[in-house]
Amino acid sequence: MIAQDFNYSTPATIEEALGLISGGEAKLLAGGMSLIPLMKLRLAAPGHVVDLSRVAGLSGISEAGGAIRVGAMMTHYEVESSALVRARCTLLAETAAMIGDVQVRNRGTMGGAVAHADPSADYPAALQALEARVTIAGAAGTRVVSVDEFFVDTFTTGLEPGEIITGIEVPVEPEGTGVSYQKMLQPASGFAIVGVAVRIRKEGGVISFARVGVTGLGSRAYRAAGVEERLAGTAGSASDIANAAAVIADGIDANSDIHASAAYRAQMARVFGARAIQAAVNRAA
Repeated sequence: MIAQDFNYSTPATIEEALGLISGGEAKLLAGGMSLIPLMKLRLAAPGHVVDLSRVAGLSGISEAGGAIRVGAMMTHYEVESSALVRARCTLLAETAAMIGDVQVRNRGTMGGAVAHADPSADYPAALQALEARVTIAGAAGTRVVSVDEFFVDTFTTGLEPGEIITGIEVPVEPEGTGVSYQKMLQPASGFAIVGVAVRIRKEGGVISFARVGVTGLGSRAYRAAGVEERLAGTAGSASDIANAAAVIADGIDANSDIHASAAYRAQMARVFGARAIQAAVNRAA
């Protein structure tokens, strides 16, 4: 199908972009991997599309203050292939490499994916495990929110009307941190039926730090705090991992659709959670 008629703007600055969306009726175009298909199917029919591709200040990857900042308009391929990200935040690079297909990774942007908040997207699991922060610009100025606050529900975020994501901050990983992202993918789309991201550090032969992010299982990505608690202080043996992964779906109202029932998703979360934890433990060792 063909999209309905719409006005199209290409602002050059964040201030200009904010002015164009101040009425609340415009849609932002980042990579377009979600918005354009929705418009062609007429599931979305914005009267005004504001293209962010020429806005200064939304690109680039840099390191400062123990964190890596990724500009909102950086493509998945740019995140995946960045020498800085690969060396200093391996989990983010490896997650970006598993998104969709080559075409999607070359056009889709990190900011666009985060703003879309698809409950089966890959980034949210890694960003939860990384305890990332989202930088947002609005008419009142700039604010920073934790990713846990940002992801509210299915396709629902903490963005207020008239706001734009400008970047995402993730921590620089200390040497010896073990990470892994494992997912059961839906073959046609590449989305995660279930995806689990893990960060682990060991001291004196035991796990001193564990962060586990899960996507695809519920209405939004989440931190599996129960899994983290069960891992802390253990040696990360096979039985330790199985015991921790067993609670990864506890308290979650699992999604059920044509791809997987709720019970199957929950079981796959346990399976892929155990795989991700084991891989991270191996790397940490």
